[in-house]
Formats: sequence, structure tokens, C-alpha cells
Amino acid sequence: MHTHEITNQVDELSGYSLLDTDPALKEALARVGAQAFLPGLSDYATRLGRAETFAIAERINRVTPTLDSFDKRGRRIDRVEFDAGWHELLAMYRGADLVAMPFREDPRTGQPAPGRWAAWAAGFYLHGQVEAGTLCPATMTQASIPVLRREPALWDRLLDQLFSTEYDGRDVPLDQKRSIWLGMGMTEKQGGSDVRANTTRAEPVGAGGRGGEYRLTGHKWFFSAPMCDAHLVVAKTPDGAPGCFFVPRWRPDGTKNAVNIQRLKDKVGNRSNSSSEVEFENAYGVLMGEEGRGIPTIIEMATYTRLNCVVGSAAMLRQALTQALHYTRHRRAFGKRLVEQPLMRAVLADLTLESEAAMQLSLRLAQAFEHQDDPRERTWMRLVTPAAKFWVCKRAVELTGEAMEVLGGNGYIDNGVMARLFREAPVNSIWEGSGNVMCLDVMRAVARDPQAFLALLDEFDEALSGDPGARAELDALRAMLATPPEQLEALGRRFASRLVLLAQAALLREHAPAFVADAFIGSRFDARWGAVVGALDPGGVNVDGLLQRAFPA
Repeated sequence: MHTHEITNQVDELSGYSLLDTDPALKEALARVGAQAFLPGLSDYATRLGRAETFAIAERINRVTPTLDSFDKRGRRIDRVEFDAGWHELLAMYRGADLVAMPFREDPRTGQPAPGRWAAWAAGFYLHGQVEAGTLCPATMTQASIPVLRREPALWDRLLDQLFSTEYDGRDVPLDQKRSIWLGMGMTEKQGGSDVRANTTRAEPVGAGGRGGEYRLTGHKWFFSAPMCDAHLVVAKTPDGAPGCFFVPRWRPDGTKNAVNIQRLKDKVGNRSNSSSEVEFENAYGVLMGEEGRGIPTIIEMATYTRLNCVVGSAAMLRQALTQALHYTRHRRAFGKRLVEQPLMRAVLADLTLESEAAMQLSLRLAQAFEHQDDPRERTWMRLVTPAAKFWVCKRAVELTGEAMEVLGGNGYIDNGVMARLFREAPVNSIWEGSGNVMCLDVMRAVARDPQAFLALLDEFDEALSGDPGARAELDALRAMLATPPEQLEALGRRFASRLVLLAQAALLREHAPAFVADAFIGSRFDARWGAVVGALDPGGVNVDGLLQRAFPA
């Protein structure tokens, strides 16, 4: 029956360039000297924005991975099968050089290219707006590079495959692969974030020691992603101290390694990606670093993956915002477009401020990783990164829900972009250290080097010299250092939140138009801000300027 015409319905946004519609991101890339990377990023942004790519992202989160434990004749294979779209998106990412870009030298000069970390962060940010699950193996592979560099034998063997831009999805031994993916195995049932509670054992074969062969026995409660070509795994050596081991999917003799997948996790989000539980039954592994140094080794890798969590959550905020802006510019209610409704404008303005602040912080942290030999940059890297992971990932959980509400019932439909973002958002807050773990890391970093922390606050003070509200927050943060340690630990979330908001405010004051910085600082340091999105006072805020900058109409 034909009972009515379909009007006033708005399709989800696709078929656009994710870079050309993001002036703030383009400005940030130009500012750090990443112009050489812009043509490649622009091409990638266009490919990502195609309707076909959005369709692949939707499909691979609906047609999820499946586990084949045995082949047709009963041989154990532990193979995870994916939709073809999973391989297509990984191939796109690898082909854009987004795995090894931050570590690659400029072929013309033999030196690392300036802006390479910001360019990588931009590519990761663009990809994460369309599909996040594929970023899990990409993140872990990239983060393994600085750790593997410290192991000459492994590094010489794996260098070409790690730096390759050719995708190779075959399940074959390492020496047959054109490129490889690496994963991580830390979490056990009884320990969670407390890696020292792990019980997996590693027995040496022969003398053992750094670069030596071991046999691993035990389990991992979260093992991502099981089809990676190798994993970095924490296990205890005979003296009871944790070590870090390189555990390939295939043994050197070409037989399958004894890493047995028990089941795949049925997760809230991140459904395109396979996470698993595994048992090691005398699995082959090679010790990385010294015995007893497993946790520092794996934490170095986690330092990099935490940056990825920040950038990935900023990407979700960005996509939620662009979908909300697109919808409200085309949907009408009560005689006006939604974007013209005063209260909706307050919500959208708040979302734009949060999105740009997260992006600016992400790229600033990427620059710190690029220049980590500089003590000032190391402070950003070691102190602000965990604080940013705590804050930006938390905000993504709340704000994807708020953006979903902008679309109403259309946003709540499970096969839409908004629902996928909403389900995806919590993983970055949990993975690589929960919010409390991040806040404790911030407090430990401050305790180790309080002078570096105070120098960072002086940096913020200089940028915010004309903003009394922000400077009052700076004074309050300085004063918190006088709090007894046990009391200060209990205030860790307040401490980290203040630190991140001040960092974002300083970055926006330095790099964004005045109307953006004014609106952010005027709202975020108002004692009444933060209870709900859109509760800011839009009087005196250039809402039209914010919305146009966020996504030019």
C-alpha cells in the first residue's frame, strides 16, 4: 500500500572528503610542517568518505569474525575468518603507510620527515571516523616497532615486513609473509590491570636469557587480535619475575604454535575485530629484553597504544559531530531546521568545542612523541598522554550518546553510524588501562618529576595569561600538590581532568580562532559547566562560526 510520501528524513552523511571538510585539522597539519603528507592524506580521506567504505564498515560490524578451531579432518587450526571488507580496510590502511609512517626516514634526506607523527595521527583520526575495529591490529603493530628495535635479531628479521605497505592477509609462517601484524597478550582472568598477578609460565629451552627460546604454559583472558602473525606476551620466568616474549603464530619449523583459541569474545562494540581467550600449551616464544623486565618492556608499547586511544576517541567525537551537524541542517521540526533551534544550537556548539579540543590535543601529543628527546616534549608524552586518555576517552562515551540523541529514534537504530559509535566508544576507556589506572599514572609521573610538571603549568600560564578563569584553575591545580599523597590519590580524577582541560584551553588559545578559544575557556571553567552537554550559555558565543568551522556548509 502506498499511504504516504517519505519527507523530512535525512540519510546518514557519506560521499565526502573527511579532510577537506575539517579546517581545524588542515590548519594543525600545516602548523607542524606536515605539508609533504597532505596529498596522500587527502586521497585517503576521499576514499574513506565514499559511501562504499561506510557500507563496508557497517557490514563488517554486522558480519562478525568466526572461529574455526579445526579443519575438515580434525587438525587444530585456530583460524579466525573475516568478511572480505575487513581485509579491504586493513589493506587501505597499510597502503597509506599508516603503520610505519612515524618511524620512516625521508628517502631524500635520510632523516625522519618533519610532521610525520602528526600526519600519522591525522590518518588514524580519519580512519577511526569510519571504522574503529581495524585500528586494533594496526595500533599494536605500530606500537611494537620501538620495542622490537631494541632486539637486533628480531628487528633485522622483521623490519621489512613491519615497514611494508603491501597487505598480506595469508595465515602462513613469518618468513613467508610480505607484511605482518602484531598483537598483545597481557590480561589474565585473575589479574586484569594487575599484570604482576599473572600466572602464565615461561620455561627456558637451553640456557634461555635475552633472545633465547622458551616454552609458555598458561592463559590469556583477552588476546587481541588472535590472527596477528605474532604477539608480545607477558609470562613469568622460573625466578617468578615477569618477562616479555615474542610469540609467533607459527613455529620456526613451520608447524602451528601451541596458542589455542578457546573462544572469541562477544563484545559490546569493536565487533569487526576479533578478541579472544587463549591457552598456551608449551607455546614457542623468544624472550625480549632481560628476564624480570617484562612489565617495563610491555609498558613502553602501551605508552604508544594509549596515544592511539586518545586519537581514536577524538575520531569518534568528530564523526558523531559531523553526523549530527549534517542531520540538523536538513531535518525540520516545529517550522525550523533543527540547526536553527536555540537549544539545539547550544548542544551543537558544545559538541564542536569538545571535538576540536580533542583533535588539537591529539596532534599536540603526536608532536611530543616525534620530539621525545626534548625534555619538555617528554613531559607532554609521559604526563599528559595518560591524562588525555582518561579524559578524551571518557568524553567520547558521553558525547556519542548525546549525538545519538540529536538524531532521536533514527540515531538509536542499531544498524546506523551513531549506534556503532556509541557501542564502540567505551573500549578506548577500558583498553590499555582504565580511567583509574590512567589517573594513577599521572600522579606517579608528577611525583617522579614535580619540577617538570610545574614547568608544564608555567607553559599553560603563559598561553592563558589573559584568561582569569583558566588561571584560577591553574592556581588550584598547583595547590593540589600540597595535598597529602593518600588524599591526593583519591582526587586523581579531579587532578587529571583539570590538567587536560587546561592543556586543551592553552592549545586552543594558541592555535584556534579567538571565538573558539573564548567559547571553550568561558564554558569549561564555569563552575556550572559539565553536568550535561549543551548547558553552556550561548550568549556571547559565535555559534554560527563554531558550526561553520566544524563542518563547512
